[in-house]
Amino acid sequence: MNKTFYLTTAIDYANGSPHLGHAYEKILADVIIRTKQLNGVRTHFVTGLDEHGQKVQQGAESEGISPQERCDRIAGEFKNLLVQLDISHNDYIRTTESRHKKVVSSLLQDLFDRGEIYQAEYQGFYSTRAEQFLQEKDKVDGKWPEIYGEVTEITESNYFFKLSKYQDWLVEYLNNNESFIVPNFRRSQVQEFLKEPLNDLCISRPKERLSWGIPLPFDENYVTYVWFDALVNYVTAAGYGEEGFANLWPADLHVIGKDILAPPHAVYWPIMLKASNLPLPKQILAHGWWMSSGEKMSKSTGEVVDPLSLVEKRGVDAFRYFVMREMTVGQDADFSLERFESRYKTDLGNDLGNLLSRLFHMITTYENSKVPRVILNEEFEQKLRLNFETAKQNAMEHFDRFQFNQGLEQIFVFIRSINKYADERTPWKLAKSDLKEDQEKLKTCLGEMVESLRLAIQMLAPVMPGVHKKVNELLGLPECENWETDLHWDYRLEGQSLGEKTILFPRD
Repeated sequence: MNKTFYLTTAIDYANGSPHLGHAYEKILADVIIRTKQLNGVRTHFVTGLDEHGQKVQQGAESEGISPQERCDRIAGEFKNLLVQLDISHNDYIRTTESRHKKVVSSLLQDLFDRGEIYQAEYQGFYSTRAEQFLQEKDKVDGKWPEIYGEVTEITESNYFFKLSKYQDWLVEYLNNNESFIVPNFRRSQVQEFLKEPLNDLCISRPKERLSWGIPLPFDENYVTYVWFDALVNYVTAAGYGEEGFANLWPADLHVIGKDILAPPHAVYWPIMLKASNLPLPKQILAHGWWMSSGEKMSKSTGEVVDPLSLVEKRGVDAFRYFVMREMTVGQDADFSLERFESRYKTDLGNDLGNLLSRLFHMITTYENSKVPRVILNEEFEQKLRLNFETAKQNAMEHFDRFQFNQGLEQIFVFIRSINKYADERTPWKLAKSDLKEDQEKLKTCLGEMVESLRLAIQMLAPVMPGVHKKVNELLGLPECENWETDLHWDYRLEGQSLGEKTILFPRD
C-alpha cells in the first residue's frame, strides 16, 4: 500500500485572532490537498494551535483568566476560520492535548538519556516577543531588529540541545537535497544562515519565570521551550509511537510562512529529527507575506485584514480565488480591497459568472432547458477543444509545481475563449433562423459551451470547491472526484436537463 500524502501547516500561535496570513496558509494547504485528491492520491491534512509559551501566559494574566481559558477561546476562533474557509483538514492538534505532551516528554527523555541534552548556565540576551535567546550577531547596525521587541540581558541555568553537533550534517543535507525547501531561493537563504556557527539550542525555561509549558520529564523545575514543543506536533499528529505512524511519517509537505523557515523549520526541526533517529520531512514550502503598500500587514501597524469580513461580503470561493490568484507561492503579494473587487467583478463576474448566466438562459430559451447534441465539428469547435487541451496541460503542470496563480490564469484563458466562441458563433442570431444548417450550428454551439463549462469547473474544483459543487448540481452532475476520469471531452451531458439560471457572483 502506498504511503498516505501527509501535509501539515504551521500551527497558529494562541496569541491573537486570525488574520489574512493565517487564512492564506490554510487555503494554500487545502488547495494542495484537494489537487492531490483529484489526482487519485490518498491524503491526510493536519493543522492546529500552538498554546504554550510566555506570550500566552502574559496575555492570560493581562485578561485575568487562566492560560487554558484564553487558549480555548482562541482555538474556537481559529476552528471557526477553518469552517468559514471550507478547509478540508483531517485533524486539528492542540499542544495542550495529552497525546502531544506524551510525545514531547518521550522525545525529550530519549535525547537526554543519549546525551543530546545537557545542563549549563546561560548568560546573554533574551527576546520575550520572539521567545528566544539572542546573540550579538543578531543585531543589525548595532541594534536589535524590531521583530525582537524588548530585549533583556539575563543569566540563568538551563538545558541545551546539541544543535551545533549537527551543523555540518545539515549543510551537506541541504546541498544534496535541492528540493527539500521550495522555492529554491529560500533554500539558499537557509544555506547562507548556516555559514555562521550554530549555538546549542536552549530547550528549557525555569518554572519560576514561565510555568505555562510542558514540564521537562527529567527535571520538573523547568518547562519545554515553546519551539521544541510546537515543532513536535507534526510527529504527534502522525501517531508517533503508535501503529500506523509509518503510513504518515515522514511528512510529505510542511506548509509554513517564510518568517519561521530559519531557524525553526529548516534548522531546529531537521536536527531534532536527525538526533531522534526519525526521517526528515520530504519537503518544506515557505510562502511569502501579504503586504499593504509595500509594508507587511501587522497588528502593530494597524494594517490588518479580517478574512471573514471579506468572506461574508463576497463569499468564500471568491476569497479563496483571490488569494490563490494574487500570490506567487513563495513570494510576497500586495493586498488591496480595490484589487479584490477588481478580481471579483472581472474574472469571476464578467468571465465565469456571465458565461454560466447567459449559457443557461440560452439553453432554457432555445432548447427547453436540455443540453443539445453536438452535430458539427468545424474550425470553431476544433479551436475550442484545442484551447481546453492547452489549458488543461498548462494548468496541471503549474498546479503540480505549486504555481497556482499561473494555473488559474490558464484556466481563465480557457473560460474567456468559451465566451469568445459564443461571440463568434452568435447563437442568439442563429436561434432566429429557420435554416437547418443554422439550427445545427446553434445546437452545436450550446452543446460545446456546456461541455466547456463542465471542464472548466472541474479544473477550478481545488480552489473554488463551493462554486464547483453548485455548478455541478445545476448541470446534474456529482462532484468531481478524479481528474483522470472527469477531465475529458466526452459530451456526457447530452440530453441532460439543467437547473435554473443562477447568478454566481452577485453585484452590489
